Amino acid sequence: MDAMDGENREISADREIEPGSKPPKTWPEELKEKYPEKFVPEKEIFSHIHAGDRIFIGTACGEPQYLVQAMINFVESNPKAFFDAEVLHVWTLGVAPYTDRKFRKNFRHNTFFIAENSREVVNKGLADYTPIFASDIPDLFKRKLVPVDVALVQVSPPDGHGFMSMGISIDITKAAVENATLVIAQVNAEMPRIHGDTFIHIEDVDFIVPHDEPLLEHETSDPPPDQVGQIGEYVARIIDDGDTIQVGYGTLPNAILSNLRNKKDLGIHSELLGDGIVDLMKRGVINNSRKTVDRDKTVASFCIGSRDTYSYLDDNPAIEFRSIDYTNDPVNIAQNKNMVAMNTALEIDLTGQATAESLGKYFFSGIGGQADFMRGAVLAKRGRSILTLPSTGQGGKVSRIVPFLKEGAGVTLTRGDIHYVVTEYGIAYLHGKNVRERAMALISIAHPSFQPWLIEEAREAALIYRDQAYISGEKGRYPAELETRRTTRTGLEFFFRPVKISDEPLLKDFFYSLSEETRYNRFLSRREDMPRDMLQDLFLVIDYTREMVILATIEHEGAEIVIGVGQYVILEGALTAQVALVIRDDYQGQGLGSELLSYLANIAQKQGLTGFTAEILPDNKHVLHLLEKTGHITDKKFSSGVYMIELAFQEQ
Repeated sequence: MDAMDGENREISADREIEPGSKPPKTWPEELKEKYPEKFVPEKEIFSHIHAGDRIFIGTACGEPQYLVQAMINFVESNPKAFFDAEVLHVWTLGVAPYTDRKFRKNFRHNTFFIAENSREVVNKGLADYTPIFASDIPDLFKRKLVPVDVALVQVSPPDGHGFMSMGISIDITKAAVENATLVIAQVNAEMPRIHGDTFIHIEDVDFIVPHDEPLLEHETSDPPPDQVGQIGEYVARIIDDGDTIQVGYGTLPNAILSNLRNKKDLGIHSELLGDGIVDLMKRGVINNSRKTVDRDKTVASFCIGSRDTYSYLDDNPAIEFRSIDYTNDPVNIAQNKNMVAMNTALEIDLTGQATAESLGKYFFSGIGGQADFMRGAVLAKRGRSILTLPSTGQGGKVSRIVPFLKEGAGVTLTRGDIHYVVTEYGIAYLHGKNVRERAMALISIAHPSFQPWLIEEAREAALIYRDQAYISGEKGRYPAELETRRTTRTGLEFFFRPVKISDEPLLKDFFYSLSEETRYNRFLSRREDMPRDMLQDLFLVIDYTREMVILATIEHEGAEIVIGVGQYVILEGALTAQVALVIRDDYQGQGLGSELLSYLANIAQKQGLTGFTAEILPDNKHVLHLLEKTGHITDKKFSSGVYMIELAFQEQ
């Protein structure tokens, strides 16, 4: 590759080639002369591994494939060479032959994070899993709580000073190399030289095995595109220009990143870098210009990506890889203002506990860096933690929002670690919410076919009111397609969305924010209270096919506030609906009522309605003027102290 050619030129740059002289030596030839003891036959190299040794193998796509297979070949040829060796790994993607049962006397696998090709052996008791925060693993090596006897790693060719880069696998690899008794390095010209804490000098390596081969590339299987795409759209609403973000790996994180293409000045502080991040760097969306620490640098610890991504990382000064005890330290993460951590989970229960490690007693993955970043984001100034997950698993057979985590499940994230939960059915904000509020919020973003079950289970467990009403099926399906952002003629920006069953606290606050006069005009009575049964009947538990409640909301210091409510109920046997509006006093006169009425009319027309009716008190001059201004009043009568108004829609 080009980088390799550059290294050869650098090593031989101080020489002039005389006519007829021999060409300069390649790096292996030069270094074999200088360090002959490091270039010995593989049989001799692996003979230095002893019974009971702990053998570390480089991470994920940085795994030294040739070295691992060479070690296995050595054991097959010399079955009694060593026994009971413990293989240490944080994430194996492609090469794990040591887990084969025929090597059970030679190797025991101990992983800090379970991947697909180690999942079955761990759950059968043929391999071990060590649950630990990723940020803590280097300290295990440094303090010899988990000694490393042998490290098998992959590096780039050395430069003119003898330094080789560990490239796309720094994470815990750097700590393993620095604390190993024996270091065996596969030198691979395909490994990019990445800036940061990636370098190791050839004198600190015991044996060198030159072998070029393509680095591992990892692809995930795609869930339904509309499912992950919708989640990505919702997450993008939470991300602001200038935020520093962390995101995991896979189809869902990539969908999130693809929805950030219209953002500006994003920064990256992450443990993992993938194709989606590189795409945003190329587009100029990620430039790290507003980061609090490591400004102008994309900071990560390892990479899982494609060949194109590896080429982009090579000698790129905008990117630095740091050891995982730096990237994942919650204290370091929290120094970034506007830090947003985005991660996925297997399940979350209605109280806000989530597992990313196990499905009940079945070990699935691991703690990894998720808890590090979510807690760091919570501690950061204006930080946010976002948990994303499809609402169902196993092809729609099971809900991933559950009443309680299954027995044996590891609680990766506690009830205090999560700000937002996002599924394809919406966003639930949990921070500062009581158990009843968060249960209702999570039920509202669960798959509609599982919502009745969740309601019943939550009632039985007293997580919510035992008389909580609910409409199931199509009638109760939240119409997310009606969500929209608007701006009034006066410049007021707000968000229109249908009401959710979880909106009781918001509507209660809205009702009590209204003046006595506004409440009287809306409810045609001197109502001073709004009990929850009335909130449910009037606003919350609705048949979306027969009625509609639209909330106008704004965000203030991270909290959603209702500033207006519009609703209509279709009259029995008619093609018209009774409409009512109410705007919070301090937002009246800014054009919100006009926008709300127009939006309700648009929705009603799409349902096949031809007009609205309304009952308006004479003193409710704002709404009277609003209706008259439409110019489509077909009838107006005054009876029993109330104006009875009929309004026809314009043909579209």
